[in-house]
This record gives sequence, structure tokens and C-alpha cells, in this order.
Amino acid sequence: MAIPGAALADIETPCFVVDVALIERNCAVLDRVQRESGAKILLALKGFATWAVFPTIARTLAGCAASGLHEAMLAHEKFGREVHVYAPAFSDADLARILPIADHVIFNSLEQWKRFAHHWSGAATRRPSRGVRINPEHREVEVALYDPCAPGSRLGITRAELGDALPEGIEGLHFHSLCELNSDALERTLAAVEERFGDALRDPRIRWLNCGGGHHITRPDYDLDRLVRVLSRHRERYGHQLFLEPGEAIGLNTGVLIASVMDIVRNSGIDIAILDVSATAHMPDVLEMPYRPVIENAGEPGERAHTFRLGGPTCLAGDVIGDYSFDEPLRIGDRLVFGDMAHYTMVKTTTFNGVPHPSIAIHDSRTGETEVVRRFGYEDYRDRLG
Repeated sequence: MAIPGAALADIETPCFVVDVALIERNCAVLDRVQRESGAKILLALKGFATWAVFPTIARTLAGCAASGLHEAMLAHEKFGREVHVYAPAFSDADLARILPIADHVIFNSLEQWKRFAHHWSGAATRRPSRGVRINPEHREVEVALYDPCAPGSRLGITRAELGDALPEGIEGLHFHSLCELNSDALERTLAAVEERFGDALRDPRIRWLNCGGGHHITRPDYDLDRLVRVLSRHRERYGHQLFLEPGEAIGLNTGVLIASVMDIVRNSGIDIAILDVSATAHMPDVLEMPYRPVIENAGEPGERAHTFRLGGPTCLAGDVIGDYSFDEPLRIGDRLVFGDMAHYTMVKTTTFNGVPHPSIAIHDSRTGETEVVRRFGYEDYRDRLG
């Protein structure tokens, strides 16, 4: 467990807790990749955007990858380094606000580039650098919900759509086709990119290549040496500045979600604990992926003496986290610590059913200090709705 529950015994639940010391540990791994490969690594805000720890991350990473106006504004305001922006489509109003704060703008289609190319028509308006997203049509992701290269995908320009040559004004290429994968997947994907878009890679106008996210670089079994070799080989061959934009790799195994048992019910011989955290509202990937989060001092059903089904406080019948076993039977007021809850949680939470949103706290395991940086209340729910 990233942060032992005993260290957080005084925290009011529900609460997301991020350990800044573990963020630094992940950043050190990412910095090694930057130093040894020459690539720049960006924090993908779609995965992790807890800006209270941005000063720590900004000491290492080159900037942020934003998926639209609001993420770009957050990167500019709170991170303060490079801002790279891609979206499936830009509106006129959003792009007008993005251009002054972005370093790279990446378009999803040739039509979008044609529509907005006039912004770069003057000699004094060469910034930000312009790129297009390509679709390698090479599939590595098994879960369809997270596969950008599935047939019929709306994400990126296929080889057939690109035609014979890149349009004037484009300086970079972007692809994103991975999800929680190792460096062998990137190696295969880059080979597919070279096969389909080799002429574009060799175009002297292309200055950079963004290899997107989905790189689980800070996972213990990730092959860092292979990643460095793959990136270095590409730089030597083409001379591009390379970018990676992981989100999970920054927040991986750095945070927890602390919950309390609110009630115990029984149905069809199943003991069910109702918690003050929700799968659908607070950890939606549990249902979308789906996956089973780790809980401190809990096991698989039947592994320990007492098995409970854990459910959320919403009215959704399927708001169920899963079945877990414990050494002692759960009781009202008991606390549970869910592991690896920093990424794709806080950025995806909702206030469905008016369920209270977990607070956000920053912990430093080196000193034992914990600070609650955000508490949410009724006004946050109300003000989203009118």
C-alpha cells in the first residue's frame, strides 16, 4: 500500500490522499528517461491533475499535455512550463484562448487544420508549433473503450485520409495508441508508424514527434532500458524532438482513497458493507475498465475469514466495488484504504445523486505531515447545476 492507513488515522473520510514523496519517486524515474533518451516528458492532465503537487512535478517534467481549453488554462496557471494541447475538435472561441498560452497545438483532422491555419499566416505568429494527430491503425489495447486505433475510430488521421503529403504549415506529428503498456508496445507501434507514415517522418518540415500516453513507465516491471533504446534510435534516425505524455505514470501507486463503512446489510446470504465512497461517482474505472482495486489488509473472496461485498452510497444498483475478505467482520465505522487511487479518479469524479465528493489531501511520508487542501460541500454540487 502506497500510504499505510495507520498514517492517516485522523483524516475524515471520504478523502483522496496523495503522497508527495512518492510523486518525487516517480518523477525521478521519468527524469532518467528524459536524460538518457533526450525525449521530453509531459504530464497528461486527463490522468492526473492534482495541482497542489504541480510544483514538485514541474521541477522534473517539461510541461503538460492538455485535452482542451480548461486543462490548458490549468497547465498555464499552475504548472508554468510547456503547454501542449490536443483535442478531437476545437471551437473558434476555445482556440482563440488557447493560442496565447500554448507551445504546441495538435489538430485531429486535416479539416480542422485547414479551418484554423489562418492563425499562423503572419510572420509574427509562428508560435505555437502546429501538429496533426495520425492514426497508426496498429492495435495494442485489448479494452475497446480505450483503443484509439479501433476500426472507425474518430481519433487521428489515417494514412488514406492523409493522402500523398502533409499540408503546409505542419511541424509535428502526434499519435496515441497505448494504455497501461510496456515499452515493447511502443516499439511495435513506432514500427507501424514508420511503415505507414515514413514519408511524413522524413519530411524536413517535421521537427517533432509526440508518442502520446499509455506508457506505464513507473511500473516496477517496465523495461526502461528498452524505452531509452527505442527513443534514442528514432532520434538518431530522424532527428526529431520526441515527446511522451503519460498520465498514470506520474500518479501510479502514489495515492489512496480512504473510506468508512456506513452500514452493513445482508441479502441472499451475502454480507454487504455500504461505504461512503462510490464506484460510479468516485472511481469510475472500476466499472468502466472494469477492474478490482486493492484494499489494505483485504483479500480475494474466501481467502480470509469474512467475505463482504462493498457497495457505494448512490441509488445505482450496480454501484458495487467488488467482493473482498477480511480477517475480522466489518463493522459500522471501520475504515478501508483503497490503493493506487491518485490517477483517473479525481479527474473523473462526479456528484451523481448529490453524493459528497471526497476531500483531497497531500501527505509527505518522509515527515508524516498531512494537509487537506480541498474540502467539498453542498455548494459545489449546487453550483454545477445552475
